Order: sequence, then structure tokens, then C-alpha cells
Amino acid sequence: MGKKKGLSLGETVLFGMLGALTFALQVVMAPLPNIEPVSLLVMLFAVTFGWKCLYPVYVFVVMEVLFHGLGLWNFNYLYIWTVLAVAAISFRKMESSLGWAILSGAFGLAFGALCGIVDIFIGGFGYAAAKWISGIPFDLLHCGGNFAIAVVLWKPLRTLLDRLYGKMKR
Repeated sequence: MGKKKGLSLGETVLFGMLGALTFALQVVMAPLPNIEPVSLLVMLFAVTFGWKCLYPVYVFVVMEVLFHGLGLWNFNYLYIWTVLAVAAISFRKMESSLGWAILSGAFGLAFGALCGIVDIFIGGFGYAAAKWISGIPFDLLHCGGNFAIAVVLWKPLRTLLDRLYGKMKR
């Protein structure tokens, strides 16, 4: 008999709750400019769940759209978190909390440039470049916030998520 495909009921519940928790934490931290836990959580999901990380990530994205409504920014969220997940999956074997903090910080710094991909289609290269350049101070905050959150929380959250998911898979 082949390996069962799809999600177990436990995974479905876990991924739904993790996506909702990611959304709730992002909303709670929204008053802080570009300081958010989403990047750290996406990386943790990717390392722990592999490609199944896209389930909680897109629960988060759907909740963002339902809460904030439709806008051009929605297009960014359709690919930007997947870019981070692919990067995290690529570095899955890395043990260093500092390495994860650097990846998270780099993603925060690159966030505006990654959003610029959609802006090119909206207003052309000049518009995208101007928007990205004007957002660099926020990208710097995003970088610093991501780095700080990851350097402090990577190891304890990684341990917690590994234990939780490990117990579920038994």
C-alpha cells in the first residue's frame, strides 16, 4: 500500500491554527512599523513541515485579505511568503540561530524590492524603483526587527514546533 497523501485531520487543524496565530500576531504587532513575527514563523513552518508550510502560510494570507480587503498588495502576498519558504527549505539543515536571524533580516531588507515586482507591472520600472527607494527606511526597520526576533526566538520556537509536530506524527 502506498504512502497516504494529503493532510491528516491533526495537520489540518494545526495548520489552520498556526495560520490564524500568525495573522493574530501580525495584527497585534501592526502598530510597530515593519516589525513582525510573520517572517520568523514562515521560516519555522518551512523547516518543520517542508512544502506543507504553504498551508499555514496561505491561511495567513487569506485571513489578511479577509481582514484588510482586496488591494494591489494582495498580489505581493501571493508570492512573497513562498519566496521566503523556498529560501528556508533550502537552508533547512542549518543549525545556527544567528544564520536564521541573518536570513530573516535579509528577507526584511529585500521585502520592498520583492514587492517592486508587482509595482513594475502597475507603473513601470521608474515607479517601482521610486517606491522601493522611498521605502528603504521601512526595509531597514524590517531587517532589524526580523533579525532581533529571529535571534531571540528561533531556537525555543523551533524546539516547541518540532516537539508538537513530532508528537502529532506518532
